[in-house]
Amino acid sequence: MRSQRNEVALLERPQTTATKRPTDLDLRWPPLSRTHKVLIASASAFYLAVLLAVLTTSRLVALDWRVMEFKPYEHWPAFEQFLNIYVIAGQRGPSSIVVAIWLTWRCWRLRSWRPLLVMGVSLVLLNMSVGAVKIGMGRLGPHYAHVAGSSELFQGGGIFPSGHTANAVVTWGILAYVAIRWRRLGAVLAGFMGITVGLTTLYLGTHWVSDVLAGWAAGALVLLALPLFEPVIVSADARLRAAWTLRQGPFGWFRREPVLTWSPGGRLAGPAPALITVPAPAGARRAGGKSATKGTAKAGGKTPHAARSQQQGGQQKQQQGQGRAGARARGRPAGSPAPPP
Repeated sequence: MRSQRNEVALLERPQTTATKRPTDLDLRWPPLSRTHKVLIASASAFYLAVLLAVLTTSRLVALDWRVMEFKPYEHWPAFEQFLNIYVIAGQRGPSSIVVAIWLTWRCWRLRSWRPLLVMGVSLVLLNMSVGAVKIGMGRLGPHYAHVAGSSELFQGGGIFPSGHTANAVVTWGILAYVAIRWRRLGAVLAGFMGITVGLTTLYLGTHWVSDVLAGWAAGALVLLALPLFEPVIVSADARLRAAWTLRQGPFGWFRREPVLTWSPGGRLAGPAPALITVPAPAGARRAGGKSATKGTAKAGGKTPHAARSQQQGGQQKQQQGQGRAGARARGRPAGSPAPPP
């Protein structure tokens, strides 16, 4: 019963790990190392320098025009057919599908949604950051350039920074980010894909040199920013696992409980279910020990009323047994009335 004393006792009870609420210290972003901060600052400075160079029509824009006028696809036409297919590895749709298949397998192995959540967060950051700059700059591609030597900005285009390059860096970089044993191999693969996809766009003439440089910086910044979103990813992973466990899932992928299997004899093999003690209802208590004993047998336990009834029945049987023994000793049948004095 709730009273003032009980409320005071609940307030004075020490909080355990299960009931303790997270403090502001637990909810803050994880601290970054000095090397991580230097990498973020360097990538941001490089990105900003390329952006300013394009806005001011500097020598970088002149390099863009030299490479475009060189037309690499005309000097080495033997690679054009292969590179037209290879550049698909930088497109968001095909590359995301391939990486998502591997990440789904990692989710099954780790019994966690974290790999797919990391991919979702990274793609959202990529679309927001790169898409905003593309719309704001409005730069035209080399095939649609009008004025020689100009930056071709604010013309309604969407070529700066290179989406193929940034997507290749982020999508394939996720493999290294979520890897455990083969992280170095994943980093090498991500670097190779990011560099080669960027150079392929230069060969095909679909991007300027400055577009590729900005794409490399934008993709690197997304990967470097992922650790800042780890609290969100961990929280979402815990909620999804809890929801999946309650539903028990179609295949039981994320269930930690033992799964029942069929034995050769045609019976379920597994841990026995725990028996729950259910108290007898009020009607059963008034009816007597029979109904209470029957209800507790179905529930797998005995109530205090059933135990007392059984004890009284045992005492009565013991007294009847003692009476029969005394009657046989006196030479009269058990249960017959005693002779009058």
